Amino acid sequence: MGCGRTLPMDRLLRATLARIIRVGNLRVTTARGTTFYFGDGSGAPVAVRFTSGFSQLAVLVDPELRLGEAYMDGGLVVEEGSLADFLDLTVKNVSRAQPSVWRRILANSRSIVRQIFYDNNLGRAKRNARHHYNIDYRIYRLFLDSDLQYSCAYFESENASLEDAQFAKKRHLAAKLLLKPKLRVLDIGSGWGGLGLHLARTSQASVTGINLSDEQVKIAQHRAAAEGLPCEFLIQDYRQLSEQFDRIVSVGMFEHVGKRHYGAFFRKCHELLKDDGVMVLHTIGRCGGPSSTNAWVWRYTFPGGYMPALSEILLPIEQAGFIVSDIEVLRMHYAETLRAWHMNFLSNRDGAPP
Repeated sequence: MGCGRTLPMDRLLRATLARIIRVGNLRVTTARGTTFYFGDGSGAPVAVRFTSGFSQLAVLVDPELRLGEAYMDGGLVVEEGSLADFLDLTVKNVSRAQPSVWRRILANSRSIVRQIFYDNNLGRAKRNARHHYNIDYRIYRLFLDSDLQYSCAYFESENASLEDAQFAKKRHLAAKLLLKPKLRVLDIGSGWGGLGLHLARTSQASVTGINLSDEQVKIAQHRAAAEGLPCEFLIQDYRQLSEQFDRIVSVGMFEHVGKRHYGAFFRKCHELLKDDGVMVLHTIGRCGGPSSTNAWVWRYTFPGGYMPALSEILLPIEQAGFIVSDIEVLRMHYAETLRAWHMNFLSNRDGAPP
């Protein structure tokens, strides 16, 4: 520990982290230069340092949002280990600790504000989609497979490549849809068109893909035209559709619907699906019960987004009139997908556009 009198803010930081960090080997240096050690000393050492008192105070008040911002702004630097090491150590310990009263108050307040002021209406849904998906798609090229599949892959073996696993995912989804030639398929949240093109290419189905990102739709349209496939890709919200389809598939879009709209989403899908139709929903989920979206993720990655618990999905599905005939949890497949994306990005980051 550094010499001299410990300031109140440093003492508060020490008390807070001592309550949370019980496992691992973490060294934290405050903006004033005081050093504290946390954990049981196990594992590789990780060290971080605050470069400004403002960042230190902000992280103490609202760690869920301000920790990421402090790293982005240079207010927090990793001096030993990597950012991934620091996050891994932090998450392991936070998951064991009971949330403080202040943290619960902050989370509940955020949830109320989001429900009142950030409802995913038509206009906001489009803005949210463009925030994440309208960035230069060359960024996504750095870590995705060649077909630009931006969702969980399906690893049929431990040695499968990301390319193989994403192809297996598309094949797996096609099998669940029970496709036949000339069926009409609706792809809600069609991305860069990879899944829709695969379905049309392999089953001779007619595919309509809808999406709120004009950049993604533009690329998907170009790909469909280049192959001459029976696919159309439209900038449209699912709430604006009225025609019926034989099959509906939605991959990686449900996370953007918003909890308040689950009932309306499934009622609309039930209305759009023919009586003998099949719908397949593929979404990110959370392992525990209902919760809230991390504040940093909400602001910088997925505005309006929410990863649902399974219990939050099943009730509105049943209330809409659907029969649930199959549930498959791909938890470890997503872990492998994220690992592959991370490795790809690290390998290709020097090619990132300015």
